[in-house]
Amino acid sequence: MNFKRFILYQGAVGMAAGMIFPFYILLLKDIGNSYSQFGWAYGLFALTAALSFPVIGKLADRIGDKWLMLVYSWGMALLLLVFPLAFEIWHVYVLQIAMGLLGAVQKNTEKTVLARTVKKETAGKEIGTYHVWTSIGISLAVIATGYLVDFLTIGSIFYIASLVFAWSGFHIMKIEDVPSAAK
Repeated sequence: MNFKRFILYQGAVGMAAGMIFPFYILLLKDIGNSYSQFGWAYGLFALTAALSFPVIGKLADRIGDKWLMLVYSWGMALLLLVFPLAFEIWHVYVLQIAMGLLGAVQKNTEKTVLARTVKKETAGKEIGTYHVWTSIGISLAVIATGYLVDFLTIGSIFYIASLVFAWSGFHIMKIEDVPSAAK
């Protein structure tokens, strides 16, 4: 895969995630009645991700990174369409479990693509460049979303982020040379 295309893809999904993750607690402020419920929600996210990593790692080697990137992009696009409809705490728990699974897909695939793409001799520099550009994209998205939330409803941010995730899926579909152990 062209490293710049991968940075563009990761920048897009990072921006979409940056649009919602700092702000989705605002959407859910009326759901639940204790901090322990939010603790459970975040805990379910982290536990689901942790338990998913071994399976996702095997899938990355078996079916390839491109398919997992598509699952993440389009899975998040669909999930974000449902998020504004949550009105009970168990809805949040189910969404957090799904986000934990998808988050594990993204985190594992990001690292496998980097491992398969960068040159060993210049890995530090290439990964550093990767982090600069993806972090800038995420930072700009968080700042811009702060202003958007003032003018739009919080739910609309989820729909905009869903569109960005969907676009990233179409972007990755066009890339034919995604490295993987499956090739």
